[in-house]
Order: sequence, then C-alpha cells, then structure tokens
Amino acid sequence: MEVFAKRLVKLRKEKGISQAQLARTIGSSLSIVCYWETNKSEPTAPNLVKLAEYFDVSVDYLLGRKEF
Repeated sequence: MEVFAKRLVKLRKEKGISQAQLARTIGSSLSIVCYWETNKSEPTAPNLVKLAEYFDVSVDYLLGRKEF
C-alpha cells in the first residue's frame, strides 16, 4: 500500500488541505489519516470510496492499479 500512501499525500497537498481537514471532511480521525500517509494502516473499503469521491479519482488510482 505504499503507492496509496504516496498518492494520498500528493492529492491532499495538491488540494492544499491539512490532514486534519481531510479527516473532518471524510468523517475520520486525524490519527487514521496520519497512519494512512505513513503506510502504517490501510483504509477500509468505505473510506477508499470517500477518498476517491473527494479527490475525484478512482479507487484503482488510489491503490496504484491505474495511473489516472
């Protein structure tokens, strides 16, 4: 899931939001977002969907299965 962590950081920074803002937006906790970005934890399927919808990308992109 290293690809996921890198892509999440990239997308969040491109959007110009903090980890805390992202956590609030998707209804998660700051610590969970930190764990995802440092590759210490993997998101659940519902959280993957929330992230994909928020960043307007596919779940496959987040997971590194596609480039776009």
